[in-house]
Amino acid sequence: MATFTLPRNSTITKGKHFPAPAGATKVRTFKIYRWDPDSGENPRTDTYDVDLDKCGPMVLDALIKIKNEVDSTLTFRRSCREGICGSCSMNIDGLNTLACLKPIEDVKAEVRIHPLPHMPVVKDLVPDLSQIYAQLRSVEPWLKADTPPPPDGERLQSKEERAKLDGLWECILCFCCSTACPSYWWNGDRYLGPAVLLQAYRWIADSRDEHTGARLDALEDPFKLYRCHTIMNCTRTCPKGLNPAQAIGDIKKMLAERVV
Repeated sequence: MATFTLPRNSTITKGKHFPAPAGATKVRTFKIYRWDPDSGENPRTDTYDVDLDKCGPMVLDALIKIKNEVDSTLTFRRSCREGICGSCSMNIDGLNTLACLKPIEDVKAEVRIHPLPHMPVVKDLVPDLSQIYAQLRSVEPWLKADTPPPPDGERLQSKEERAKLDGLWECILCFCCSTACPSYWWNGDRYLGPAVLLQAYRWIADSRDEHTGARLDALEDPFKLYRCHTIMNCTRTCPKGLNPAQAIGDIKKMLAERVV
């Protein structure tokens, strides 16, 4: 079961209940984590009864309806509503996913919504991603080449070389995988986590990049890479169907083969 980083010496208390409008016949209950650091109060769980006859099909539709029509103080991130930006990642019904891609009907009972697990909370469903973005910057996720590009074209690669990037470039940095990883929960200050390691491998695997050796050197560390214990939570929870565990395994294999 996922756990969450709470303010020190605090517990989650029962919050407010917002009933559905009179006459609503298709009602679903949403229990949402709430915490406002400026209030000085403990985190709480507020309950919202939503009329699904007047709501879109996805969990994000319900959150937007709640904020627009019921409780404007509810805070969460969202942007594209198409599963592309990764902004609305959160823990829904015990699984990290994107609220814009999670159908309400897929949740059979109450819809329980929390921020991403084991991350400091800024407010309500908004996690503080400062550390994980710093870790992303540390792997330099951009093309690095000393050879100048062709003067009259792009850096080319074969279809076979391009195919090696499939399953890597699609990552939208929602960080559902890293925040579902127990190894990242335990060692998040030093272990890079599946999302960042997948991004690192995306450039290691790119035939146009000329710094493969340096990238592997930077990852050959007992904590940065080898805290992965192949628990596979990352692959199970990825809303894009990617396999970060495979990318991590490929990095380990490359390191092992070059030692031999």
